[in-house]
Amino acid sequence: MTNETSVSLITPVMATYSRFPVTIVKGKGSYVWDDQGNQFLDFTSGIATCNLGHVPDPVKEKLEEQLQNLWHCSNLYHIPNQQKLAALLTENSCGDQVFFCNSGAEANEAAIKLARRYANKVKGNSSSEVVTFQQSFHGRTLATLTATGQEKIQHGFAPLLPGFSYLPFNDEEALEKLTTLKPAAVLLELVQGEGGVIPAKQEWVTKLAQICKENEILLMVDEIQTGIGRTGTLFAYEQYSIEPDVISIAKGLGSGFPIGAIIAKEKAAKGFEPGSHGSTFGGNPLATAAGLATVTHIVESNLLEDVKVMSDYLDQQLQALKVKYSFIKEVRGKGLLKGLVVEINALEIVQKAITNHLLILTAGPNVVRVLPPLTVTKKEILECIKVLEETFQSIEKGA
Repeated sequence: MTNETSVSLITPVMATYSRFPVTIVKGKGSYVWDDQGNQFLDFTSGIATCNLGHVPDPVKEKLEEQLQNLWHCSNLYHIPNQQKLAALLTENSCGDQVFFCNSGAEANEAAIKLARRYANKVKGNSSSEVVTFQQSFHGRTLATLTATGQEKIQHGFAPLLPGFSYLPFNDEEALEKLTTLKPAAVLLELVQGEGGVIPAKQEWVTKLAQICKENEILLMVDEIQTGIGRTGTLFAYEQYSIEPDVISIAKGLGSGFPIGAIIAKEKAAKGFEPGSHGSTFGGNPLATAAGLATVTHIVESNLLEDVKVMSDYLDQQLQALKVKYSFIKEVRGKGLLKGLVVEINALEIVQKAITNHLLILTAGPNVVRVLPPLTVTKKEILECIKVLEETFQSIEKGA
């Protein structure tokens, strides 16, 4: 390495993240520790990923067991854990078949490919258009950032892929355009996470589902952030009385172990056949061991009922802060995916909270996102509220 290179590079890791000045080395339950031994209450859950908390025992045990047997063998062979996890997911959803991959972006990429191929090969339809919604977020691959309805995510990556249209979120009148466009599919989040923690309205979703059904448009729901119990049901779509044709999941599926998937109804799954799509690592023995242990624990325990109780409790506490601090304009979200809409810089709140050993997130410039693990306790919620109050008091004094 030359002197010029060593001076210009602070770290060999590419600067794709603006990182906070904390180095996390250990985690358990709702807490993490940095390399200096400091303890933090983690209400990010690894961005809605560690739904059972950090290093959950039921998942750890199954991973340790699998580590002794087989790590990888490729999808050229049958993988027992994969079969079991697919069966568990279809038994607890409206879907019939599952494709496994490694991340949320890959899951949405697979959903987009499935929609196009279903339209072209199964329906014989020349339209491969996919409609998404403004302020959505669907991933960082070229296809999924094109699907994302935010210019800031797409900036610098032109030319974007053709075949995508965007409609305003929660706008019933705009849905009429679908009858003219007649796209191959519609892809949406039922709570826009990165876009500001904005829940979809029931009436809007009902109308959207009806239009899709009447016009034979695939209804694809991105449950990357809302799925695996985050909103109080295994999938958020259950609360809207709809049945998507395709569901994309990741994040919480593996308790932090990289795994993603799409769950499709049989008619949509016909879009794929041997050789049409694949993944070297997708659904390998280790990943599906983590996924199987995670989902099994959620569906066989009372955890989802606990999520509803803790969600109500957290909402009450956040609403109390809203009454107390005038710069908090709204508390919104579903389940344990909460957003505080503020009139000040949300990043300032997040940074000050870190100094008080609380980890939270932003969701745009004026929304603070709160994502505790599904295993959170009332004591931990009150600990979070105490730090938020200290943070808000500090901001008020500074102002």
